[in-house]
Amino acid sequence: MTLAEQILASAQKSQAIIATAESCTGGMVSAAITDVPGSSAVFDRGFVTYTNAAKTDMLGVSTRTLESVGAVSEEVAREMAIGAIANSTATLSVSITGIAGPGGSDHKPEGRVCFGLATRTDVHTETKDFGALGRDSVRKAARDHALNLLLRALSPE
Repeated sequence: MTLAEQILASAQKSQAIIATAESCTGGMVSAAITDVPGSSAVFDRGFVTYTNAAKTDMLGVSTRTLESVGAVSEEVAREMAIGAIANSTATLSVSITGIAGPGGSDHKPEGRVCFGLATRTDVHTETKDFGALGRDSVRKAARDHALNLLLRALSPE
């Protein structure tokens, strides 16, 4: 069973509704979930907010936050996840913002990706440094990490 199939089964069992807010993955998490037949029962919508303006317009990310810490930050991931919940019928959202490459800096290197996971009452954020694996590999690693975050949230031990 794929990660997305496990997410679908767990979300159906717990009656969760999912939304995504993606930047560097460009909708890969949404695509993975909606590849599974029956996903419409648990997937409400996905926001692809590649630019700062899209993050602000679609998710309500603060321009002040973007200016002070930049798009690749846990603060922005937090606001993206909250915005996905606020602008959907979802009970659970995941957000992704990062530097897939090429490029980056000493301060924010290629392969750094920040994640947010929100419910209607709680938000968790984290940063993963996947390294300079190349754009495609970083994006896939970020997609898989986000799917795992969703599965863990839906299947608490």
